[in-house]
Amino acid sequence: MKHPEVYQLFVYGSLRSGFRSPAYEYISRYFDLIGEAKVKGKLFDLGEYPAAKPTDENKFIIGELYKIRSENEFAWAIGQLDDYEGVHVGFDETQLYRRDITEVYVADTITKAWIYWYHGDLNDKPVIESGDVLQYMEQKK
Repeated sequence: MKHPEVYQLFVYGSLRSGFRSPAYEYISRYFDLIGEAKVKGKLFDLGEYPAAKPTDENKFIIGELYKIRSENEFAWAIGQLDDYEGVHVGFDETQLYRRDITEVYVADTITKAWIYWYHGDLNDKPVIESGDVLQYMEQKK
């Protein structure tokens, strides 16, 4: 695994605590919440879930930063999340996301963490201007 020294994860969608999804329940077993954070990028509405793409623009995605509780469990725990996010696919499936390292802004510091960037085309998808999918979903109600 590249970047084995990075044991943090930035989440912005169904893995956030506000969703209370089964995937969040999984994260809460292996990772500790550091706090609210943001990354440079754009967030898009895919209907059932959001998608993020990195950008050089001054736009940010709001989410949460987590750190693995036990570093020796990181490879296994992140592997399970890779499966959930569709990072590793069969020959007849389409890869939805890719996991990469990004800069995360938390409080007054910048740190490195893994993030799941969307791997497909988002040209016709609506942008979530606030960068916060929880706020966006609340406004849609």
